[in-house]
Amino acid sequence: MVQMQPRPTGAAPVPRTVADAMDTAGPQVRDDTTVEVALSVMASARTGHLLVCDNDGVCTGILTQAQLTAVRDSSAYTDRVQLRDILVGNALGVLALAR
Repeated sequence: MVQMQPRPTGAAPVPRTVADAMDTAGPQVRDDTTVEVALSVMASARTGHLLVCDNDGVCTGILTQAQLTAVRDSSAYTDRVQLRDILVGNALGVLALAR
């Protein structure tokens, strides 16, 4: 499930921390979303980040376009990699690709 919330024309710059992002309207995706779908959502929303939520709608982290691109370009990547596979430490936004 993807939830889109438009940003007003005079919106503040992209948040710098996870806590800032969680207080900001923006595109949200579930943690079972694939990397390719997440990158597509970002492109459609014209944003550089996505909030990642679990099945209960609780925000568990934030991912940037640069982070997702790095994962997609890694040698361990497959098209089945989901966001929950790369988020480690929940809201810390630390990435790791399971081997």
